[in-house]
Amino acid sequence: MEAIPHAKELGIWFESIGQGVVEMHMNYDERFIGDPRTGVIHGGAVFALLDTCCGAAVISHPEQKGLTATIDLRVDYMRPAKPGQTIRAKATCYNVTRSVAFVRAVALDDDDDRPVATASGAFVAGT
Repeated sequence: MEAIPHAKELGIWFESIGQGVVEMHMNYDERFIGDPRTGVIHGGAVFALLDTCCGAAVISHPEQKGLTATIDLRVDYMRPAKPGQTIRAKATCYNVTRSVAFVRAVALDDDDDRPVATASGAFVAGT
Protein backbone atom coordinates (compact mmCIF):
# COMPACT_ATOMS: atom_id res chain seq x y z
CA MET A 1 0.00 0.00 0.00
CA GLU A 2 2.98 2.30 0.43
CA ALA A 3 3.28 2.54 -3.37
CA ILE A 4 -0.35 3.68 -3.82
CA PRO A 5 -0.72 7.12 -2.18
CA HIS A 6 -4.55 7.25 -2.17
CA ALA A 7 -4.79 3.75 -0.70
CA LYS A 8 -2.32 4.68 2.01
CA GLU A 9 -4.27 7.86 2.80
CA LEU A 10 -7.54 5.92 2.96
CA GLY A 11 -5.96 3.41 5.34
CA ILE A 12 -6.57 0.45 3.04
CA TRP A 13 -4.76 -2.71 4.10
CA PHE A 14 -4.42 -6.31 2.93
CA GLU A 15 -6.19 -9.05 4.81
CA SER A 16 -5.22 -11.79 2.33
CA ILE A 17 -3.82 -12.12 -1.19
CA GLY A 18 -3.05 -14.96 -3.55
CA GLN A 19 -3.89 -16.74 -6.81
CA GLY A 20 -6.16 -13.98 -8.11
CA VAL A 21 -8.19 -13.59 -4.92
CA VAL A 22 -7.71 -10.63 -2.57
CA GLU A 23 -9.37 -9.27 0.54
CA MET A 24 -8.69 -5.71 1.72
CA HIS A 25 -10.10 -3.66 4.56
CA MET A 26 -10.66 0.05 5.14
CA ASN A 27 -11.32 1.16 8.71
CA TYR A 28 -14.02 3.72 9.38
CA ASP A 29 -12.53 7.22 9.32
CA GLU A 30 -14.51 10.41 9.93
CA ARG A 31 -12.42 12.21 7.30
CA PHE A 32 -14.22 10.20 4.61
CA ILE A 33 -17.79 10.82 5.71
CA GLY A 34 -19.94 11.80 2.76
CA ASP A 35 -23.02 12.89 4.73
CA PRO A 36 -22.33 14.50 8.12
CA ARG A 37 -25.96 13.97 9.20
CA THR A 38 -25.67 10.18 8.93
CA GLY A 39 -21.93 9.52 9.32
CA VAL A 40 -21.94 7.35 6.18
CA ILE A 41 -18.64 6.93 4.31
CA HIS A 42 -18.56 8.61 0.88
CA GLY A 43 -19.09 6.35 -2.14
CA GLY A 44 -15.81 7.55 -3.61
CA ALA A 45 -13.89 5.94 -0.76
CA VAL A 46 -15.79 2.68 -1.29
CA PHE A 47 -15.02 2.90 -5.02
CA ALA A 48 -11.32 3.41 -4.32
CA LEU A 49 -11.29 0.37 -2.00
CA LEU A 50 -12.96 -1.80 -4.65
CA ASP A 51 -10.70 -0.54 -7.46
CA THR A 52 -7.56 -1.15 -5.41
CA CYS A 53 -8.73 -4.61 -4.37
CA CYS A 54 -9.58 -5.55 -7.97
CA GLY A 55 -6.20 -4.37 -9.24
CA ALA A 56 -4.44 -6.42 -6.56
CA ALA A 57 -6.48 -9.49 -7.57
CA VAL A 58 -5.26 -9.07 -11.15
CA ILE A 59 -1.63 -8.67 -10.10
CA SER A 60 -1.85 -11.76 -7.88
CA HIS A 61 -3.33 -13.95 -10.62
CA PRO A 62 -0.85 -16.65 -11.73
CA GLU A 63 -1.30 -15.80 -15.43
CA GLN A 64 -0.69 -12.06 -14.96
CA LYS A 65 2.74 -10.74 -15.86
CA GLY A 66 3.62 -7.27 -14.63
CA LEU A 67 1.52 -4.35 -13.53
CA THR A 68 -2.08 -3.48 -14.35
CA ALA A 69 -4.38 -0.50 -14.78
CA THR A 70 -8.14 -0.10 -14.67
CA ILE A 71 -9.80 -0.12 -18.09
CA ASP A 72 -13.38 -0.12 -16.85
CA LEU A 73 -14.97 -0.59 -13.44
CA ARG A 74 -18.69 -0.64 -12.78
CA VAL A 75 -19.77 -0.26 -9.17
CA ASP A 76 -23.34 -0.80 -8.02
CA TYR A 77 -24.05 0.70 -4.61
CA MET A 78 -26.58 -1.45 -2.76
CA ARG A 79 -26.80 0.44 0.53
CA PRO A 80 -24.69 2.71 2.74
CA ALA A 81 -22.11 1.06 4.97
CA LYS A 82 -23.02 1.25 8.64
CA PRO A 83 -21.23 4.18 10.30
CA GLY A 84 -18.32 3.17 12.51
CA GLN A 85 -17.70 -0.15 10.79
CA THR A 86 -14.75 -1.41 8.79
CA ILE A 87 -15.54 -1.95 5.11
CA ARG A 88 -14.16 -5.14 3.59
CA ALA A 89 -13.63 -5.75 -0.12
CA LYS A 90 -13.19 -9.18 -1.67
CA ALA A 91 -12.12 -9.43 -5.32
CA THR A 92 -11.59 -12.37 -7.67
CA CYS A 93 -9.79 -12.19 -11.00
CA TYR A 94 -11.70 -14.91 -12.85
CA ASN A 95 -10.30 -14.66 -16.39
CA VAL A 96 -7.10 -13.37 -17.96
CA THR A 97 -6.71 -13.02 -21.73
CA ARG A 98 -3.67 -11.83 -23.66
CA SER A 99 -4.49 -8.18 -22.92
CA VAL A 100 -7.44 -7.96 -20.50
CA ALA A 101 -8.15 -9.36 -17.03
CA PHE A 102 -11.71 -9.61 -15.71
CA VAL A 103 -12.60 -9.13 -12.05
CA ARG A 104 -15.64 -9.29 -9.74
CA ALA A 105 -15.74 -7.82 -6.25
CA VAL A 106 -17.99 -7.12 -3.31
CA ALA A 107 -17.78 -4.58 -0.47
CA LEU A 108 -19.21 -5.57 2.91
CA ASP A 109 -19.51 -4.25 6.44
CA ASP A 110 -20.44 -6.60 9.30
CA ASP A 111 -23.50 -7.87 7.38
CA ASP A 112 -22.21 -10.56 4.99
CA ASP A 113 -25.70 -11.15 3.60
CA ARG A 114 -26.28 -7.56 2.42
CA PRO A 115 -23.45 -6.12 0.30
CA VAL A 116 -22.61 -2.43 0.49
CA ALA A 117 -21.57 -2.52 -3.17
CA THR A 118 -20.60 -4.88 -5.95
CA ALA A 119 -18.12 -4.30 -8.76
CA SER A 120 -17.28 -5.79 -12.13
CA GLY A 121 -14.35 -4.64 -14.17
CA ALA A 122 -11.74 -5.03 -16.85
CA PHE A 123 -8.07 -4.37 -16.23
CA VAL A 124 -4.94 -4.31 -18.37
CA ALA A 125 -3.27 -7.72 -18.44
CA GLY A 126 0.49 -7.51 -18.86
CA THR A 127 2.36 -9.83 -21.16
